[in-house]
Amino acid sequence: MAEHDAVIVGSGINSLACAALLARAGWDVCVLEREAELGGAIKTAELTEPGYVHDVFSAWHPLWVGGPAHAELAEELAARGLEYLNTEQPTATAFPDGSSAFLSTRGDANAEEHGAAWTAAMSEVGANAELVFGVLGTELWSRSGASLAVTAYRRLGRRGLAAFGGEVVQSSRDWLTTTFASERTHGLLAPWVLHTGLGPDAATSGFMNRVIAFAIEAGGMPVPRGGGARLVDALARLVEDNGGSFRTDADVERVLVADGRATGVRTTTGDVLTARRAVICNVTPTQLYGRLLDIGGDLAAAGRRFRFGRSEMQIHYALSEPPRWNGDERLGKSAVVHLTPGLDGVSRAVNEAERGLLPAEATVVVGQPLTMDESRAPGGAGLLWIQLQELPWQVKGDAARELDVGDGTWTESLRERYADRIQQRIAHHIPNLEPAVRKRVVLSPADLQSANINLERGDPYSGSLALDQNFLWRPFAQQPGHRTPVRGLFQIGASTWPGPGLGGGSGTLVARDLLKRRIPASGPLFRSLRSRR
Repeated sequence: MAEHDAVIVGSGINSLACAALLARAGWDVCVLEREAELGGAIKTAELTEPGYVHDVFSAWHPLWVGGPAHAELAEELAARGLEYLNTEQPTATAFPDGSSAFLSTRGDANAEEHGAAWTAAMSEVGANAELVFGVLGTELWSRSGASLAVTAYRRLGRRGLAAFGGEVVQSSRDWLTTTFASERTHGLLAPWVLHTGLGPDAATSGFMNRVIAFAIEAGGMPVPRGGGARLVDALARLVEDNGGSFRTDADVERVLVADGRATGVRTTTGDVLTARRAVICNVTPTQLYGRLLDIGGDLAAAGRRFRFGRSEMQIHYALSEPPRWNGDERLGKSAVVHLTPGLDGVSRAVNEAERGLLPAEATVVVGQPLTMDESRAPGGAGLLWIQLQELPWQVKGDAARELDVGDGTWTESLRERYADRIQQRIAHHIPNLEPAVRKRVVLSPADLQSANINLERGDPYSGSLALDQNFLWRPFAQQPGHRTPVRGLFQIGASTWPGPGLGGGSGTLVARDLLKRRIPASGPLFRSLRSRR
């Protein structure tokens, strides 16, 4: 039997951030991972052909680089080989008619492209940066959360606070159409709410649109040289250098509880690890209350009813040459390009997916990591990272009425035929795509679930972000926050506040709680932009 101060179940970014902060403070931490590699949804592999280095799932690190854990750990991670690369041209949207829209890290360029409304909108976010990023960086069900509310009331007043609350729940559609006259600007920003698990007509999507636009202008679209696994490696070495440890191929089947307190875990092989101070589980509520904890009652039933959101597909391309885009040359220099007809196109695809249909014209996320990191492919070659965030888990039909979906499960045939449709969409914008393809690898929602237990139903965000499972109510209303009904047992990960994204937010919040000390609520990128406004 091994004994530690803290045992952490799962090794995703939140687990690694939490482990690093605790280990640096002198805690004996052990992280258990059921798969053969650490990192959770951060996985780097030569997935297609030798020499082509793909980030298989998550790929972009603005939330991490701009967040609190990185602000504290950056120097130590750099000393362990982590190097971030960035670009002044982080994102764009390419429209079917050949036009495009761009977002730069230069505020003057964005103002020139999107008008005075852009400057006004970003200035408004900057003026409230402490409150906006305080919400995202605070344990809402805590004294810190109450203190943030009091500070906001004193600063904004009753009417101002009410107005801010209204802005938080506003939809992306309402914010975009009342703020910007240009439909191109709408089409540039609307797809980004998909990266938060929302659609443009969902409550709070307008708030997230503001935050994302502000963050991208401030921090760009950083990636680690050599792939996301370099971040995992650096964090793991930091933990080990401070006395922590890791076990892979260690599947936890039970959290052990005595007298109402978590005392450790047991793996499927019968190994028992005891925890003197805390057990921290980076899992979904369905796992925590349906498998790991032996409790019953209404709370357990509510945890098992936790809802998951839309499913996702990933497509990876190894190309013999770089993609040559039609239209504006800046498309080939942009880290992330969305393909969509615009705001209404995103809404339509989301609606079709939520009704169980394969979207006729899905929003296609085209990632181009070689715009920053040329080491990820052989010289003169190309590499694309494709993400589709508007898919159903159980397919009822095809909105385009082209594909036979069979019994509605994600078979290999359905996966490849749908990927063919997406490839045709991409080739409309990149005419040399199909002649340049050396190999294509497609991961369906079923493949994602098989690869990572937290990607249940192929949901990359580990749970619906509908308002009743978001903000104060995440993961769910009966047990919000990171503490659980079992003393010494904490839940972290994308299923918990502040939700999904490669930022390490929930792991940082729990480490802060356990260490009873403050870690900066937002990173230097946000603070530096606010100081310029």
